Amino acid sequence: MKQTFGKSERLCNLRIISRLFKKGSPEVHTFYLYPFRVLYIYDTPAPQVLFSVSKRQFKRAVDRNLIRRRCREAYRLHKAPLLSLPGETRPSYIAFLYLAKEIASYDVIETAMKQCIKKLEKSLPPAVREQSNS
Repeated sequence: MKQTFGKSERLCNLRIISRLFKKGSPEVHTFYLYPFRVLYIYDTPAPQVLFSVSKRQFKRAVDRNLIRRRCREAYRLHKAPLLSLPGETRPSYIAFLYLAKEIASYDVIETAMKQCIKKLEKSLPPAVREQSNS
């Protein structure tokens, strides 16, 4: 499998992004795993990902870009297990929000990204969860 991160994998659609950040929406699932807060929605297409770093926390764009680059690289290298899941059991739209107050090293971001992807792998969409309980 190619370890690329192309345009088709980036979440750019404003309508989907607003769905992802809608407060109290039952279709949005979330969890915290330092230094990330992960939001995701189950749908049918291949996964698309968004990385966000707070402007309030990191005033300089250079710092925000550095963190985003590190996050994208960690995701790019470790996304294979997520893509190998069947279409209806994998999250389609994922947002990684960076919450730490300092710039973390790549090692910290990489281990957190691995754990996030494992957790996303193990999570089941509500429809599949209901079928397994029946």
